[in-house]
Amino acid sequence: MTKDMNRHYTFGALVRFTLPTIAMMVFTSLYEVADGFFVSNFVGKTALAGVNLIWPVIMILASAGLMMGTGGSALVAKTRGEGDNEQANRYFTMCIIFAAALGLVLGIVGQIVMEPLVRLLGAEGELLSETIIYGRCIALALPFFSLQFAFQIFFSTAGKPSVGFVVNVAAGLTNVVLDALFICGFGWGILGAAIATGLCQAVGGFVPLIYFARKNASYLRLVRTRPEWRPLGKACINGSSELVSNISMSLVATLYNYQLLSYIGEDGVAAYSVIGYTAMVFSGVFIGYALGVSPLLSYQYGAQNRIEMRSIMTKSLLFVSVFAVIMFAAAEVFAPQLSALFVSYDPELLEFTTNAYRIYALAFLIMGLPIYGSAFFTALNNGLVSALIAFLRTLVFECGAVIVLPMIWGIDGIWLSVSVAELCAAVLTVVFMVALRNRYGYGKRACLAEAAAADEAKD
Repeated sequence: MTKDMNRHYTFGALVRFTLPTIAMMVFTSLYEVADGFFVSNFVGKTALAGVNLIWPVIMILASAGLMMGTGGSALVAKTRGEGDNEQANRYFTMCIIFAAALGLVLGIVGQIVMEPLVRLLGAEGELLSETIIYGRCIALALPFFSLQFAFQIFFSTAGKPSVGFVVNVAAGLTNVVLDALFICGFGWGILGAAIATGLCQAVGGFVPLIYFARKNASYLRLVRTRPEWRPLGKACINGSSELVSNISMSLVATLYNYQLLSYIGEDGVAAYSVIGYTAMVFSGVFIGYALGVSPLLSYQYGAQNRIEMRSIMTKSLLFVSVFAVIMFAAAEVFAPQLSALFVSYDPELLEFTTNAYRIYALAFLIMGLPIYGSAFFTALNNGLVSALIAFLRTLVFECGAVIVLPMIWGIDGIWLSVSVAELCAAVLTVVFMVALRNRYGYGKRACLAEAAAADEAKD
């Protein structure tokens, strides 16, 4: 089975390998979009604003699963590349147990801090009550949400991204069907949306547990193990970039909501919800590709195959560049239709959202590079650089931009802040990739030397 990763990948083969993970991330985004569609059209824009207000908090709490998935995946794939499959399975099991435990603890914390936190965010009246109902219900399912995050990434490391996609489709369909039933059929409003989302996360977290606990055709399986704090710590450090990135993006989203409530009110938060839902689908392509290709890079790093490392990197940069242009063009052309999916019932809000979307869409030209760059260094087990890119990209560049630019350009400054932050992060990513090329051996000179040595050995 190791032959699947221990080979040369053409551009087409690389895309085919990552396609299930891309589809998985896009589909995950789509069922969250479905949640927004039902809430906005059948409950109202106040409920939509409430979901968007609390969702960044939920994502922060669920980040433990993302951290263990990305950091653990890099560790497990590297261990497999070194030829120790039994140890890889033990590391995999430890990461899954730890992800579930963290999800349980953070879910309890979420229940305790939910109401004071929502008040702190500026919610009042109906918006306050709707937000608390949704947030507390989702927090109950947090252990499963954390596991769902972790398994999404480990399915690629296990060589079964297509199985991960099937699980995600099942979870997504659960959400859509139950949204229609609970919101439209039973009239449960935002509570119905929360229950549907929680049950879909239960499917996404529990089904993979059954799959990996039994004998299966993948590289990985849950086995008996005991805590080993050093590799767990290594996995946490490796995944700290994605943890920082997720927390930072959620804090930025919270800051956006605060600024929009201050400048516009609920309509601003509702418009940002619409942009966030559809932008999630576009960015899901970049995230899915980065997560899907990372196990290949980690494996080749463990096997010390520098030529293939460089090949994967250059093809990945090509993929990111091509899709950046495609996504920007699609967002500009279809901004009215995408906005109308959610707020067609309010012409004024629809026009406002469409104009905001077209400004925001500039970010799609740039965001793919820092997203890939952060995953690239995680795959090389350099959690520090990866976390630095993620931290500066969101918490420093974007927070700074969303505070400063509205003072200069008003509302348009809020929508432009993402593009400015992504540009700064892209420059930083290029600097790190160039500076560390010789250390990891993916630089052109190191690869030429390795190729020459291989030719000489043949002779």
